Amino acid sequence: MEKREKRAIFYEPTNSLSHIKNVIGIVSGKGGVGKSLVTSLLASEMNKRGFTTAVLDADITGPSIPKAFGVNEPLKSYTEGTYPSLSKNGVKVASMNLILDDASAPVVWRGPVLSGAIKQFWKDIVWEEVDYMFVDLPPGTSDAILTVFQTIPLQGIVLVTSPQELVSMIVDKAQNMAKKMDIPVIGVIENYSYFVAPDTKNVYEIFGKSKIEQLAKEKGLDLLARIPINPEIAEKVDAGRVEDFDGSFLKEAIDKIVGFEG
Repeated sequence: MEKREKRAIFYEPTNSLSHIKNVIGIVSGKGGVGKSLVTSLLASEMNKRGFTTAVLDADITGPSIPKAFGVNEPLKSYTEGTYPSLSKNGVKVASMNLILDDASAPVVWRGPVLSGAIKQFWKDIVWEEVDYMFVDLPPGTSDAILTVFQTIPLQGIVLVTSPQELVSMIVDKAQNMAKKMDIPVIGVIENYSYFVAPDTKNVYEIFGKSKIEQLAKEKGLDLLARIPINPEIAEKVDAGRVEDFDGSFLKEAIDKIVGFEG
C-alpha cells in the first residue's frame, strides 16, 4: 500500500521509526454525538480487514478510547521513544489516560498546552508501521482541531452527527472549517439514528425523524452509515470489548475510507 500524502501547512514530522500511510480525522461539531464510539468502531473494523491500525486520542481533556478497547497498560518509553499500547486485537493506542497516574484526574490545561500534547502524540510516539491511523478529535472547532488540521497530513475527515434539528448548523461549521483548511470530507455518519425494539422489531426514531440523507445530499456529502441505538454497543464499550462487537454495518464506511483518494 502506497502512502497517500495530504498537505499540512505546518507539517510536523513523525518519529524516524514511524511510517504512517493514511490518517483519518473523526470530527463532530458538538459533544455527545458518539464521536469516540465511531472512532473505536471504525478502527476495530479496519483492523479486522487485516490493516495495521492505530488510534491517536486527540481529545486530551475527555479521553475515552482506552476504555472502549480495554487498554490499561501505560505508554512505555525507551531510548528510541515512547511506544503506543496495544488492544487485544493489536490496535495501537495513544491517549492521555495512558500517561496519567490517575485516569480519572481532570486535565485542566489551556489551549496551547493541549495542542502541544497532540503534537507530541503525533511526532514522539514510535508508531512503527501503520496502514490507517484514526484521530479522535475533541468536539467543536477549537485550537486542538486547528492544530491537527495544520500539522498532521490528513487523508480526510469523517463527520459524526446525530438526528437532532441543529445538526445542519453543526455539520456546516465542521464542513466549513475543513474547507478553509483544505481537508477533504470523506463522508458523514449519523449516530443514535433509530432504535429497533427487540420484541417487535419495530423501528423507532427516538430523537426525531432523521434528515441526514437530505442534508448529506444538500451538502454534497456521502452518507457512510446510520448507527442505531443499541444497548449491546454500550455494554461492549463499558466492558472494554468494542472489538467484540459486530460492526459490519460500517462496511460501506470502511470501503469508502480504503478507496478514498482525497
